[in-house]
Amino acid sequence: MLTLAEVEALARRAHATQTDKAGRPYAEHLEAVAEGVRARGGDAEQIAAAWLHDAIEDDALSPQWLATADLTDRTKAVVRALTKRPGEPQEAYAQRILATPGALLVKESDLAHNADPARLAALDEATRQRLTRKYAGMRSLLGITETP
Repeated sequence: MLTLAEVEALARRAHATQTDKAGRPYAEHLEAVAEGVRARGGDAEQIAAAWLHDAIEDDALSPQWLATADLTDRTKAVVRALTKRPGEPQEAYAQRILATPGALLVKESDLAHNADPARLAALDEATRQRLTRKYAGMRSLLGITETP
């Protein structure tokens, strides 16, 4: 099995050329989500999934890579659950997360970082408002009452 350090290095390499909406290195988001999972009591499988949670969706790694990766089945399942599918309704996405053991904690950490006021402050007003509504809607679908 890949160690957490190996998963982190792999995720950083896979996302090396990507930036977030504010132009920051995407790996900063992955690190924040992984640390959020750790702070929320997540285990090594969930922390590994946090590092990889956007890899398939962002085309940083392929579904074929994930299928054969030296990761636990649970880590792979969480990554798959967190990978949005083109045209998928938010409700279906939320139901898949809720149905996958370990995925909710990773998504909670992802939403907390995405909705961080300091992070949102770097965006234009229209984008900030759109994303704030989007993240609040997903928290509601997932039953997450904590606000960032």
